Amino acid sequence: MTLTGNWSYPTAIRFGAGRIAEIAEACIAAGIRKPLLVTDRGLAGMEITTRTLDLLEGAGLGRAMFSDVDPNPNETNLAEGLAVLREGGFDGVIAFGGGSGLDLGKVLAFMAGQSRPVWDFEDIADWWTRADADAILPIVAVPTTAGTGSEVGRAGVITNSDSHEKKIIFHPRMLPSVVICDPELTVGMPRAITAGTGLDAFAHCVEAYSSPHYHPMSQGIALEGMRLVKDYLPRAYADGTDIEARAQMMSAAAMGATAFQKGLGAIHALSHPVGAWHHTHHGTTNAVFMPAVLRFNRPAIAERFGPAAAYLGIEGGFDGFCAFVDDLNARLGIPKTLTGLGVRDPDLETLTRAALADPSVGGNPVGMDHDNTRALLEACL
Repeated sequence: MTLTGNWSYPTAIRFGAGRIAEIAEACIAAGIRKPLLVTDRGLAGMEITTRTLDLLEGAGLGRAMFSDVDPNPNETNLAEGLAVLREGGFDGVIAFGGGSGLDLGKVLAFMAGQSRPVWDFEDIADWWTRADADAILPIVAVPTTAGTGSEVGRAGVITNSDSHEKKIIFHPRMLPSVVICDPELTVGMPRAITAGTGLDAFAHCVEAYSSPHYHPMSQGIALEGMRLVKDYLPRAYADGTDIEARAQMMSAAAMGATAFQKGLGAIHALSHPVGAWHHTHHGTTNAVFMPAVLRFNRPAIAERFGPAAAYLGIEGGFDGFCAFVDDLNARLGIPKTLTGLGVRDPDLETLTRAALADPSVGGNPVGMDHDNTRALLEACL
């Protein structure tokens, strides 16, 4: 089966191996004639990035890049990127990379014409209406990992370096106009990043499926996303050149980000502050928290996961699903604890307060309070 397609949901997506060749055409379709490619430092000098810049230059669209992007992008990265964007007179952004490049690229395009500080647009109530929607630049998104799904999202995560809080900046027009999903761009991912990003996609699907909110479309997408991760992440991890597995994981990542319109939960609420304070990889941190959170949520989700486990071909209902998650983490080299992830001497009280303030808390099927949230953190140490 040829895994190639043109999709219009949730935005215009050009999916298939080799489709990075269409990057200039995608920019023109989005109304961009002078793009700024935004990526992270690690990708800046890689062949996939230079080839993309070659394609843009060859089409007469220039060769401009901003890559001073930290693994957890912050307001300093944003300010430096905005200076480059505004001074260069760019009319659109190519958000290129994993979660950090995609998120910062999207927020740069959003903030290009705004006069208020970025924190005024946090995903709280209707704060997004404060923005001048007409001043948002068009975005073309090109994921190079298969995890966050930020290429099909309407938000970006920016870390406040003063408070060590991850803030979700939201606006409907932050959804990229065109996405190029080319699984060949993920072939060079190291095994650890393949595992961490893949389990990030899995966590998105698991939490969306667990959320108590009503959204049947997201529920169905989350279920099939879990199946794709179950079937194809071990293959991508074992053989990074398995293009079918890479393509299916890229689909799963986009599905997870689409599904979590239904909500996230304790996994992300706990992971965000740990990542902000201890600079851990987001997807890998999610994977460490997942077993404990599943068991914590058991009273509310066990019955729901019975049919899900059957669909996934997992025996034993909810308990079988939990056992599968434990085994998958082990097979992919995920540490069992935060200590194994490199978290040393955490301030549990600060992390507890930050988790309870995270917007993901509202989507958890079991209510979170100070005591059970702190207990979850301690259980993962």
